[in-house]
Amino acid sequence: MNKHFICATHEISSFERHVPAPCFRRAFVMEAKPDGASLSICGLGFYLLYVNGRDITKGLLAPYVSDPDHYCYYDTYDLTPYLQQGENVIGVVLGNGYMNPFGGEVWDLHRVPWRGAPRLALKFCAQVGEETVSFVADEQFKTHPSPITFDEMRMGEHYDANLEITGWSLPDFDDSTWTPALVAEAPRGEMRHCDVEPIRVEKERKPVRITAQDGGYLYDFGVNTAGLCRLNVRARRGQVIEMRYGELLTNGHFSQNNLCFSLEKYPFYPDYIQKTRYTARGEGVESWTPVFTYFGFRYVLVKGITPEQATEELLTMLICHSDLETVGDFSCSDATVNQLFEMARNSDLSNFYYIPTDCPHREKLGWTGDASLSADHILLRYRADKSYRAWLANIRKAQNEAGALPGIVPTGGWGFHWGNGPVFDSVLFHLPYKLYRFRGDTEVIRENAHAMVRYLEYIMTQRSENGTVEIGLGDWVPVGKARGSYYTVPVGICNSIMVMDMAGKARKMLEAIGYTHQAAFAKGIYEDMRATVRRVYLSADGSTLGEGYQSGQAIGLYFGVFEEHERQAAFDRLLLLLHTSNDAFDCGFVGMHSLFHVLAEFGEAELAYRMITRREFPSYGYFIEQGETSIPEKFFPDGERWEKYSHNHHFQCDFTRWFMFWVAGLQVVDHKTVRITPNFIGGMDHAEAYHILPQGRVDVRWERREDKVFVCVTLPRGVQYESRLPEGADLEVSYTNEN
Repeated sequence: MNKHFICATHEISSFERHVPAPCFRRAFVMEAKPDGASLSICGLGFYLLYVNGRDITKGLLAPYVSDPDHYCYYDTYDLTPYLQQGENVIGVVLGNGYMNPFGGEVWDLHRVPWRGAPRLALKFCAQVGEETVSFVADEQFKTHPSPITFDEMRMGEHYDANLEITGWSLPDFDDSTWTPALVAEAPRGEMRHCDVEPIRVEKERKPVRITAQDGGYLYDFGVNTAGLCRLNVRARRGQVIEMRYGELLTNGHFSQNNLCFSLEKYPFYPDYIQKTRYTARGEGVESWTPVFTYFGFRYVLVKGITPEQATEELLTMLICHSDLETVGDFSCSDATVNQLFEMARNSDLSNFYYIPTDCPHREKLGWTGDASLSADHILLRYRADKSYRAWLANIRKAQNEAGALPGIVPTGGWGFHWGNGPVFDSVLFHLPYKLYRFRGDTEVIRENAHAMVRYLEYIMTQRSENGTVEIGLGDWVPVGKARGSYYTVPVGICNSIMVMDMAGKARKMLEAIGYTHQAAFAKGIYEDMRATVRRVYLSADGSTLGEGYQSGQAIGLYFGVFEEHERQAAFDRLLLLLHTSNDAFDCGFVGMHSLFHVLAEFGEAELAYRMITRREFPSYGYFIEQGETSIPEKFFPDGERWEKYSHNHHFQCDFTRWFMFWVAGLQVVDHKTVRITPNFIGGMDHAEAYHILPQGRVDVRWERREDKVFVCVTLPRGVQYESRLPEGADLEVSYTNEN
């Protein structure tokens, strides 16, 4: 793919000066219908691609989200079915995307070194008999402003239908008034083919309720998710319809209070954030869907419409996300658990737009800690392999010369001084490790081996005098505590254990690809950090980490800080801490990732189940009680509805892995071994789970029949199993012919 870029203007769009998204057009003649034709296109930021008037774009926000100083992604299309003998036209519309992310001022994205006007690189090649027809993006393309008068990925989009240009991407269009394209500076990044799953519409929803409110009409779609709205309206010419998108009601009224940051520092945000504006042309029923943005929302406040226009047909929710294949799931006889699984699915997918994002409304950022802590359950349920590997390439590019990682990727530099640290940096180790364990992928280890070793070298320079690591964020979002308040467990405990774990995973991965010297280096760090944690934080009797915290105990047990002979006493201490708190969890997100698994391992699955499903605060069942339809970022009691926080995050969804592992009993040990460990929860009649390994699908189901419980396991050939069943259970194992 070439790096010949063109643009329509060098002027950069901003809040102060809106520059319309440009159209690009090139007509060319084919002497005959081609035998074959292809087109590679790199749009920076996002593009729409038309051939002879037909939109053939692969999906939303094509081609990808990246730092163009690192990678410039391109897509390749087979144009053979769309071309004809005679005149043909290639048309492109460009949005700002990550080339000009000026709505991200909170994270300094408006200051990124690559910021510039949208630009385009393209290569066309067709074969007509023995003749080859080819061209690249150059000044022969003509440009004109599109009806998209404003676009920004986080803020929204404005569209004026009166500026539409009928037939602009069709043959025989008169483009004599259009302007030749300008040569644009090529970004510094490497050209890279985009092979990850596209972002597509999964389903459509109609509003469940429409009410007059605050000078407009509130559309409630019944679920807090991510995507867009399609507008269908019969309007007068020049009528302006404004739509604001949000996930929250305050005292029954539409609110975006949790989407804005400091209004003193960013006073323009309320006028733009998650907002679309449509100016009607006044000709029959008009239909419009934004193309260069997306939103996290349940509610849309529509202004500028009449009571007669405020119908169910006015807005349709389009639920979108990366088109990931489902490879695992769980269900049972408990309706609360099944509802929580659907809420988690919603949060997982509405936060996967090429990369795992932290939330689909406020930030849309690739927070590394969020992705690290959710990788286990994501890979159990979805085939995110290609997307993870592509994002890991961008994480490696973001690693600085010292070996440090930022807390968000892509970034223009923000996230090195706040928002990172071992818990978040663990993404560089955790993603390759899980891809290796679940899929048997060793190539991903080779791709990341050097970066992992560099990071371990770096983090060893960040140790305190006592040998611990206390930099960065720790056990983030502890229960009931506002941002900026103290952690439940000291940062030194959590982050030192995380360094230990990263080194331990690195050793196993490096050994798997024969990097023996590097593996020995990682092993030394693992042993050193484990010894340091025990020396600095472990009580004299070997039962307690620090002063005794739920998270500290759970994390220590989960990640292997305690010796085998100490584990029961350490668990007894954890159980006492829980009982003292009325069996309520008091952890941050690392502790939540560990606690329930530790409880089940020590025979307390029933307790873990009650903690998850009960309807009192804090619990996941409490989210249902509060009317949530996705999994929030934090646990706060009623009356403190965390208007500064997100109601749609994925890092709190590890409970889905727990139910698959410890209730249905399908534990994926590695890509060729499963462990059958069901727990027959009181009140449940049955539970089942499946996961698709490289060799095929594994199914586990148990059900009660009179006074016995029957466990049925189906395995593909080549997958081994171990089992640990409660007394009184009958196990039946069968094999399929899958390979």
